[in-house]
Amino acid sequence: MLLCLDVGNTHILGGVFRDGELAARFRYATPLLGTSDQFGIFLINILRVKGIDPDGVKSVAVSSVVPGHDYTLRHTILSYFSADYYTLRPDQQQTLKIHYKNPSEVGADRIANAMGAIKLYPDKNMIIIDMGTATTLCGITKDCDYLGGAILPGMRLGTESLRSNTAKLMEVNIEAPVNVIGVTTHTSIQSGLFYGQFGALKELITAFKREAFANQEVLIVATGGFAQLYKDMNLFDVILPDLVLDGLRFAYEHTR
Repeated sequence: MLLCLDVGNTHILGGVFRDGELAARFRYATPLLGTSDQFGIFLINILRVKGIDPDGVKSVAVSSVVPGHDYTLRHTILSYFSADYYTLRPDQQQTLKIHYKNPSEVGADRIANAMGAIKLYPDKNMIIIDMGTATTLCGITKDCDYLGGAILPGMRLGTESLRSNTAKLMEVNIEAPVNVIGVTTHTSIQSGLFYGQFGALKELITAFKREAFANQEVLIVATGGFAQLYKDMNLFDVILPDLVLDGLRFAYEHTR
């Protein structure tokens, strides 16, 4: 079995693939990673709760945008699993032709998303939108050219910024508001966050299409924890919650 771990700034998303199928998934708060023993015990316990025998995990694939945790993660796997260890590095993979001036600057999660998408939708131009701590957009051609993208603050950063930098505004639950015009401070913040992100994404998608995909069909692929908020807004063609895990599996299998 293959254990995939995507280490983001807020959460670690984990998944176990058995015979090519996702058999279990889980999340862990990244700031609570702790020591290799703490995280190792968590992994062993959560796998057992999910009905997975930890001894059956023979390979581990990791993508991370938190370099400070890399040593702990590697030490965890070496201590608690008899498994080979693979780290996805954007500048070392051979699937995508990365057009960044410095390919190593591209987040490993963005590359994993791109790999997962081209595996699922070959020969398609795509804009991949990941709505997590940050909201990222990536342009991918049908010839597997990674053109680059855009990064903007995610919705949680938005509400935390308002709470931290104003005297009277509070942190709110991130959800779709009933009305655009809020009638309380709480609903006004929700409206601004929801429709502000929506408007930014609409404009960026339009600009990406104009700049890179003129007169071509483009598939809009969304992933990340907040993508489901927009499932009824006709913004995305498909929402794939486990895209980064599928991409990690694909990247790992490409190294065998």
